[in-house]
Amino acid sequence: MKKNKTIFIVFIVLSLIAIVLWVTQSTTTFRRSLSDFKLNDSSSVTRIFIADKNNNSVTLSRKSPGKWMVNDKYLAQIQSVDLLLKTMVQLEVQQPVANAAHDNIVKDLAVNAVKVEIYQQVYRIDLFGAIRWFPHEKLTKVYYVGGATPSNQGCFMLMQNSSEPYIVCLPGFRGFVSPRYSPIEKYWRNYNIFRKSIAEISSVKVEIPSTPDYSYEVRNNGNNKFVLISLKDNTEIKNYDTLKLLNFLSGFRNLNYEALLNDMDKVRKDSILNSPPFIIITLTDTAGVSNSIKTFHKKGPVGQTNLQGLPLPYDLDRLYASVNEGQDFTIIQYFTFDKVLRPKPFFLKDGQ
Repeated sequence: MKKNKTIFIVFIVLSLIAIVLWVTQSTTTFRRSLSDFKLNDSSSVTRIFIADKNNNSVTLSRKSPGKWMVNDKYLAQIQSVDLLLKTMVQLEVQQPVANAAHDNIVKDLAVNAVKVEIYQQVYRIDLFGAIRWFPHEKLTKVYYVGGATPSNQGCFMLMQNSSEPYIVCLPGFRGFVSPRYSPIEKYWRNYNIFRKSIAEISSVKVEIPSTPDYSYEVRNNGNNKFVLISLKDNTEIKNYDTLKLLNFLSGFRNLNYEALLNDMDKVRKDSILNSPPFIIITLTDTAGVSNSIKTFHKKGPVGQTNLQGLPLPYDLDRLYASVNEGQDFTIIQYFTFDKVLRPKPFFLKDGQ
């Protein structure tokens, strides 16, 4: 009797598995809803591909919780990715496009829409979420995002293999979501240059080519012991202001550039990069990895003058900066970076 009961239970389990396998395998033959734009579970998203008709494309890939990559080359700005995922979950269809506008909207989508592909981790066997076996990545949604409606309170969307566009909105949001589906790489990248705590810093070298005597290096010897070295003669400076030095090192906790300028006219950019740098900072962390930023003066805006009314040669608010081993050309703000753009005399106590 007991043996028959065991066989019966095994039969039931195998039957359930067979049914689930049949359903999951056969769902690909069913026609998807023509308005199924909304994402049910953002936590299972592994990859998002966005592309337009101008050969711009970006792939956002989840590497770990809270960490996404852009085109497998750069760290993504997590706030932007989270906003996109939140948008995908909250999308609502207002209504189908009116018959009178149908053909024009379809033509416009064919020319100007952005294609969106969403990949998620799914399971070949999923018994009501209680038993999940054989995870794998699967393309779950493909749709096209068009421009704004005349009211600017929604946008046009079209599922792949469909000819029925819909007006889609975000409840409670006054505007349209099309800009959140940008296929431009630079808009997704993390703007961070330095992100190190004092404990993670091994050394910081600051070079000032115009005044070599102001150049220096700070070395972390551990146990909150730091050494200040003059680079001009490689001598140790004993009498420095400890608090100022600690404030300087803490300034590297989170430093970001303001904008990426890789698309600047090549002649103009080369002219800036070939000019004498203002300050060069090289930070080496405790793992031995170095990261450098090379800054350059930015020409002052027209009309900017000093207290005497004379034109200022340089912008008082911003600098150009070459970062990521010279791969990226950016603009940074003095307001953000001033705390680490310190010359050697800043740390010296009176009388030294």
